[in-house]
Amino acid sequence: MKNNLLIFTFSFFAFPAFGWAQSAPDFKELLDSAMVRDSNLKMQITQNKLTDLDEHKLKDIFLPTLELSGKAGYLNGTARLTSPEINLAPFISIPEGTFNNNFNVSGFSGIAKADAKMLLYSGGKVKYLKKAVEEKKKSEDILLEKTKDEVAATVSRAYDQLALIHQSKKVLDESKKRLDINKKTADKALGYGLITPYDHKKIELAQATLNAKVVEYEGKKELLLTQLYILTGIDKERLRMIDPVLSPVDLLSPEKGIEQRAEIRALEHGISAADYKIKAEKTWMIPKVQLMASAYYIGLYGNRIKSSENIIPAVPLLGYEGRKLDWRPNNINVFPLITAGVGFKWEIFDGKEGKHAEETAKVGKEVLQNQKEDALKKLTLNLANNQTNYDIATAQISLKAKEKELAKNALVQAEKEFRYGMSKSSQLIEAENDLEVAELEYQNAIFNQRRAGIELMRSTQELDISKFYLIP
Repeated sequence: MKNNLLIFTFSFFAFPAFGWAQSAPDFKELLDSAMVRDSNLKMQITQNKLTDLDEHKLKDIFLPTLELSGKAGYLNGTARLTSPEINLAPFISIPEGTFNNNFNVSGFSGIAKADAKMLLYSGGKVKYLKKAVEEKKKSEDILLEKTKDEVAATVSRAYDQLALIHQSKKVLDESKKRLDINKKTADKALGYGLITPYDHKKIELAQATLNAKVVEYEGKKELLLTQLYILTGIDKERLRMIDPVLSPVDLLSPEKGIEQRAEIRALEHGISAADYKIKAEKTWMIPKVQLMASAYYIGLYGNRIKSSENIIPAVPLLGYEGRKLDWRPNNINVFPLITAGVGFKWEIFDGKEGKHAEETAKVGKEVLQNQKEDALKKLTLNLANNQTNYDIATAQISLKAKEKELAKNALVQAEKEFRYGMSKSSQLIEAENDLEVAELEYQNAIFNQRRAGIELMRSTQELDISKFYLIP
């Protein structure tokens, strides 16, 4: 047991790399990380949350509401009574102003109120608005597909550019090996007097030029690694371990049409949402029904109710001077005062506000229809253009492969002639440069063909990244 523990401890400290070794991220990890970090995608998802809130708001519109309110303060009010002339001769004759009086109420008052309301029928407006929001949500979800494809295309371009740079480094390394060999041949030829010092210097110049290209390669590679780091957030040390290889992609003809593009499908749902919006605005003339209930509390405290004149007339014969009202009740309360019932609102004429809202919704639908028509034209042309670009890029690969083969054969011949003193160093360097250019153009043709392939698949919303990269 102790021996096993010692072996485990020794293995843990002696071979830490097995547990902590980093591996190069594959394309799927790069893409998943970019999807999480992309600012446009995050912004779009955040904006879509507003539509979700609108949807929840419409679902809750039929829930009852309860509102409490109240107020307290000092009350002072006067009511003036002016009695008219009453003449019922010969029975009664009361002159005008006989019973004129002022009644004053003062004290503290308190009022509390609870209102409960619940919408029973909205005239169909809420139902249509729900449908409109659902269509809008579908439209926004579809546009997320387009944004995700854009993220995939951006990561793919950066990844393929890194592969192109790596391949360029391999081409430069092969050129350096050949130039080193030819430099040794040139050294011997110079010693035997078979070439001039000028021809020998040309080989050295070619080596210096190649070294400068290597420095340029390092700068471009660092820039691409920085771009991938910004896109994915993956540590640069892991990104440096990526060793991608470019290969042509063979695509079949698009199976879908431009009608499957996210823009078209989103506009179609937008048009459907506009239809429901029009139907919702048409409900302005339909009565709305609401259930209502209220409970009141009214209280008067420390009050005084008095009159300016007698309310009981004087009787001079009896020596009675009459009496004014002067009442000081402790408190007066009215509770509960409850009202409940069903109310309706019917806008028979609203100053054409509802009609204007309906017309505005119709114009909004017309705008969307025009946008769809315009998008169909542009996307049809885009599909044809991308198909042409892909066909041309594919043909260029075959052409550049033949040019590379010819340049390779020409370099072999130039090396033989230079070795036997049958040609100058300038011819050798020219052949070397031609092969370098041909190999780089071949790799660039593959890069362009892959870019054209991605754009062709995006033309019909059929981007399948697994056709370009190994996705586990």
